[in-house]
Amino acid sequence: MAAAIKSVSTRYPIGEIVFARSFFALIPLLIWLAWRAELPAALKTRNLRSHLKRGITGASSMFAGFTALQFLPLSEAVAIGYTAPLVVVVLAALVLKERVRIYRWSAVTIGFAGVLIMLSPHLGVGGPIGGNAAIGAALALAGAFFSAFAAVEVRLLTQTEQTGAIVFYFMLLTSLLGLSTIALGWTIPTPQDALLLFVIGILGGLGQILIVQAYRYGDASLIAPFDYSSMLWAIAIGWFWFGEWPASAILIGAAIVMASGIYVILREHQLGLARRAQREVDSSRMS
Repeated sequence: MAAAIKSVSTRYPIGEIVFARSFFALIPLLIWLAWRAELPAALKTRNLRSHLKRGITGASSMFAGFTALQFLPLSEAVAIGYTAPLVVVVLAALVLKERVRIYRWSAVTIGFAGVLIMLSPHLGVGGPIGGNAAIGAALALAGAFFSAFAAVEVRLLTQTEQTGAIVFYFMLLTSLLGLSTIALGWTIPTPQDALLLFVIGILGGLGQILIVQAYRYGDASLIAPFDYSSMLWAIAIGWFWFGEWPASAILIGAAIVMASGIYVILREHQLGLARRAQREVDSSRMS
């Protein structure tokens, strides 16, 4: 999906791409919910305000991340996006008041060091500061931060909302926000590009459904690390499609960030098991 977005990002306004990504993603989502006989119950909500906040932050992440693809190699944009899980840990401590111990803080600190290594070519290390690539790196980083804020909002939404509602209202709101940019001027796509924009949305919708199903059948500690395999796909597709190859700083920094992220995931899994065991002990004592 990201490769397709990159291929059209220089020919069409970002708002138009955000609309296509979100609106056409509703098609596989609604088909999936209908197949599971969850319509219309799955779309009921009791927390429209949180949906709105998640939609705004998620749309901001899309606008920034999609624009970054204009200026960066595919693998570099994907690698900088790995900053998001690290930021989620920080926000979980500050916003959700979760207790984060020294082990996870250490992993996050090391992870941010990896981010700095990835950004070093754009910070004047070994070259001049500025240029389109620097703008792209800044936008990719901003997109990661917005994505982290959206992820925290999703954590809050899961306490009261069904998965179908969370995904549906996100796609609906981002579609409307993308559509609002039509006043700034859209470009009528060629038949080939229209098909590509349609495919972008379908891929995005299918991707979210597959992720939801993966978490339904597997533990988060098992599923989440597979997200980092997107770096391998980004390198392969970037090389075949765009003739790009990531710089050594990107590969080194991405490896550090991925290792830190996987450690955080495994650590949270261990803490989750410990909390579950403690609840069972407390429950047996009360009974």
